[in-house]
Amino acid sequence: MKRPIGSYPRVRVQDDGRQVVTQAGSVLLVETVRTIGLDRAISAALAPWRKPRAVHDPGKMLLDVALAVALGGDCLADVAMLRCEPAVFGPVASDPTISRLIGTLAASGEEAFRPSGPRGPKSVARSGRWRARTPRTPTDRSRSTSTASS
Repeated sequence: MKRPIGSYPRVRVQDDGRQVVTQAGSVLLVETVRTIGLDRAISAALAPWRKPRAVHDPGKMLLDVALAVALGGDCLADVAMLRCEPAVFGPVASDPTISRLIGTLAASGEEAFRPSGPRGPKSVARSGRWRARTPRTPTDRSRSTSTASS
């Protein structure tokens, strides 16, 4: 496997009949998270809560919980469905590790949810989404070039 870019490995789709991804819609979610830079933004925001010798990134653990919920999970233990697809989701922390992170963040109060610096994860993700957007019509193209030249 190639080295992952961001929190999740690159997924390569091929039709060779060998393996089937049971949660195919999750690939779209993972690619969206990567494209808009949400994985890097949340990891940076939660960096103060990462222990020096930690194996798992707190930002990725929180994103894994969000992905599990998006895929139909309703509790922290449902990240197990992500653990079953390491080629799509990469290494996923154990249930006790995720529970400790949630407990630590909850004990930190609002400090854990305050944006770090002038640009928090939401702002970074929003700007990433706009950078990833490609013009769809000739009108959009002309508008984006006229805006850039003015």
